[in-house]
Amino acid sequence: MKPLQRLELLKDMVQEAVDRGASSVEAIHQHIAALPFEVLEKTGLLDDERLQLRAKQQRTIGAVYDAIRRINRQVGELISDQFEVLEDGERAA
Repeated sequence: MKPLQRLELLKDMVQEAVDRGASSVEAIHQHIAALPFEVLEKTGLLDDERLQLRAKQQRTIGAVYDAIRRINRQVGELISDQFEVLEDGERAA
């Protein structure tokens, strides 16, 4: 396996790890952020307005982790493009 192929494989592994890590952290974040709402709901102190805040919080947290995954994907594509340029240069030489 050529060095550039190894680097691309390593890039893919890191990119996948970041993606899975972001998803795992998001799930934990969502769970922890929901705990106060669950307690308030059980005690009957959570009205419809506060339920909307809960949904907004969930969407906001989701948007942050979606952005992390999207940036990770875009950086991976950029690096892959650079690997292609290097490979084309090697072939041309």
